[in-house]
Amino acid sequence: MMVMVYGASTNPERYAYKATELLLAHKHELVLVGHKTGEVSGLPILHGQPELKGIDTMTLYVGPQNQGDLLAYALKIKPKRIIFNPGTENPSLYGPLENAGIRVEEACTLVLLHTGQFD
Repeated sequence: MMVMVYGASTNPERYAYKATELLLAHKHELVLVGHKTGEVSGLPILHGQPELKGIDTMTLYVGPQNQGDLLAYALKIKPKRIIFNPGTENPSLYGPLENAGIRVEEACTLVLLHTGQFD
């Protein structure tokens, strides 16, 4: 399963970083996208809106105030689902995303992974 961590961070204290490490521990294939470049566990953090295909899940780690272009990007890359982690919830995007066939979940990626409910 190809997972995109949107809002990836090199800071070990950030939940995006913790999710990246746990997703890797669960053997998921990852793509990291963030506002700043860098790397986590040897994976580069891509900047901007890279052209990607085959994304099963996009897990969000950016607040609504930083989601201005998220809808257009999601409609372009068409992940199968988007997980809005705590603090990233944005109900104004749910309808357009669901209308495009993208499943929306308000959930915590870390909890889903720890409880075996991520897939």
